[in-house]
Amino acid sequence: MTQRQGGFKQQILRFGLRFPLPFPDNRGAKGGDVADNGRNAEGYGLLAPTLVVMGLALAAPLALMAITSLKDQSGLGFAAGWTLDQYGAVLGRASYRLLFLRSVAISAAVTLVTVALAYPMAYFVAFHARRKFFWLVALTIPFWTSYLLRVFAWKIVLGYGGVINSGLMRLHLIDQPLGVLLYNPFAVMVTLAHAWAAFAILPIYVSLEKIDRSLLEAASDLGDSALRRFLRITLPLSMPGVIGAAVLIFVPTTGDFVTPSLVGGPAGTMIANLIEVQFNGVGNWPLGAALSLVSMAMVAVIAGLFVASARAAAKAAR
Repeated sequence: MTQRQGGFKQQILRFGLRFPLPFPDNRGAKGGDVADNGRNAEGYGLLAPTLVVMGLALAAPLALMAITSLKDQSGLGFAAGWTLDQYGAVLGRASYRLLFLRSVAISAAVTLVTVALAYPMAYFVAFHARRKFFWLVALTIPFWTSYLLRVFAWKIVLGYGGVINSGLMRLHLIDQPLGVLLYNPFAVMVTLAHAWAAFAILPIYVSLEKIDRSLLEAASDLGDSALRRFLRITLPLSMPGVIGAAVLIFVPTTGDFVTPSLVGGPAGTMIANLIEVQFNGVGNWPLGAALSLVSMAMVAVIAGLFVASARAAAKAAR
């Protein structure tokens, strides 16, 4: 009798492995609904403070800016009525379009250079560094000083009588200081790349750290070279960090106005400098608001297209 029961149990187990047995779904029961509602209420309660802060600090200013962009400046106030003239001026002037394209080009170059330089550093910390905590703390050292001080430091380094020109002249490599190092798009790109380097290293490091090392060992056992393992395993699996780092750099650098103001000069002026002038210099708030919203929308579209194309490329590589 015992042997028959054991054989019957084995048959049931085999049948269950081949054909999964259906189990009753109690999620639609009244008790399950009450539990789900309780969890949802608890989740919304935890999110409430964050939603309030985001609503007051982000949504409300954007709404006020959108309302302002539909007005027309009249002295120190706004004229009565609503108008789309500001958006027509933003989209119709070739100088505004050229300035926006320059801002996108500078930010794209900064993003490309920063991610390209950050990836080897993140790779070293993730795979080869022994004291990872020490290296992660070292990466944050630039943030111990003010952003403005870092920009001024690069102004001293790249200046007419700065460190680079002085060193080259003492080595008798140049007869007079180089004037092409400062007050141009090159100075803006160098300063922004240094300022945002840590924001590129950390997301890439997190993606590299999460890679299962057994995959690399299996590929090595199957005869893949180090380069092939990197191209087939490491790089595709680290693409979420690369995409996050690129977006994290591209979006804020497009709207940076401090760095172009200090080291860019006329040739390095970006769209954010024009917006700042409209608000604080000229006093045309509706035009400044329209420039801000149009720039924000265009940057969002470019970032969205980049993320979609990068994800598609990563899936194709896998």
